[in-house]
Amino acid sequence: MNALLIDDSRLARTELRHLLQAFSDVNVVGEAKNAAEARTQIQALNPDLLFLDIHMPGGSGFDLLASLEIAPQVIFTTAYDEYALRAFEVNALDYLLKPVQENRLAAALDKARTQTFASPILPPTEPAATPLTANDQVFVKDGERCWFVRLSDIRLFEINGSYTQIYFNDCRPLIPRTLQHLETRLDPKVFFRANRQQIINLKWIDTIEPWFSNTLKIKLKDGPEVEVSRQQSVRFREVMSL
Repeated sequence: MNALLIDDSRLARTELRHLLQAFSDVNVVGEAKNAAEARTQIQALNPDLLFLDIHMPGGSGFDLLASLEIAPQVIFTTAYDEYALRAFEVNALDYLLKPVQENRLAAALDKARTQTFASPILPPTEPAATPLTANDQVFVKDGERCWFVRLSDIRLFEINGSYTQIYFNDCRPLIPRTLQHLETRLDPKVFFRANRQQIINLKWIDTIEPWFSNTLKIKLKDGPEVEVSRQQSVRFREVMSL
């Protein structure tokens, strides 16, 4: 198994690399100290397995996973135990607390060995739930504020750090959900994944114009402009054309 170590602490990466030397079937192909470096390394090295920290400058481990179209298997390595539930919601193989213990590392690698790495693995998704219609209302809580919102009134879902920001009326609450999870709940006839960062409500589109490299730029009513990725621009034309 080819592994990539992602941690902003050089000492933590060195210690983990040392521990992994005891496992002859694990080959450490690279290291990254933040999410930006990790994305480059993942594209260049195509690792089978990520050892991923959560708190890093420039974006968390969850942000990194949300930005990947195809993701390797993941073992989280972190000093914080409060993110364990969220880690398993994105299908992490294991969640190791620092300092990493060799017996726990061995158990995590046993899980990795049971996976099939011959073909690309789809991005991590959260458990499937009952799809919602545009007329359904959803409960939204952000801090001390709460809303009961009809989905048809929500014009945009947008990644904001480790959360997703919802645009409706003049409100911009944050919820602890990934766009992958939201896609499983939302009606695809109404909501469209424009890019890695945003899902738009098709009924709120004001204008559409051609953009760079055969992509599209969409202006939402009472909302921001959204640049549709090249791949999704092709899909948008296919879905919306006669």
